[in-house]
Formats: sequence, structure tokens, C-alpha cells
Amino acid sequence: MNIYDKAYELAKALKESEEAMLLKAAKQEADADPDAKAMLDDFRERQNFLQQKMMAGEEPSAEDMEKMSKLYEVITLNPLIGKLLEAERRFAVVFEDVNRIMSDVLKSIVD
Repeated sequence: MNIYDKAYELAKALKESEEAMLLKAAKQEADADPDAKAMLDDFRERQNFLQQKMMAGEEPSAEDMEKMSKLYEVITLNPLIGKLLEAERRFAVVFEDVNRIMSDVLKSIVD
């Protein structure tokens, strides 16, 4: 058994999974709608700004967090964005599960 072949097999399985296919389709639909794309781009830009602040050791203010929460509520009212965010969440769950399985193997080796 070649471990690299198995890794590529896993990558292919992830790429061809229902969750990945739904995510790709939802992204294409949202990107095709100018309003949805603009709202999503603005949200992601604000989200990235807050993440950069946190990575720099700055704690976002309660006001900033409240604004992001309200903005999230507003953009998810758009059906295309809501569908995309749900598809992202579902794919993230699968990806995190795979990462957890791989991490468990590493723990069993070094413990």
C-alpha cells in the first residue's frame, strides 16, 4: 500500500463528495448574482479584517461583533447566500471529521 496513493484517493473522494458538489454549485450560483456576490464579498472582507485583528492579538470590540452578527443575519436572508453558507458549513463538518480521524492516528503513534 502506497500512502501517497491513499492520500490522493482521499482528496479525490472529498472533491467528489456530495458536500463538495453542493458547495461548488452554491458558490457558482451566488457568484452569478451581482447583488449576492457584492454582499458576500463585503461580509468576507469584514470577516477577514476581524480575523486579522484577532491574529494580531487584538480582541474585537463587542460592537464589532454585534455588527458582524447583524450583517450575517441580513445576508443570510438572501437565499443564494444562505444556501452557500449552509453548503460551506456542511463541507466543513466533513473536512473537520477527516482531520480529526487523521489527528487521532497521529496521537496513537506518538502516545
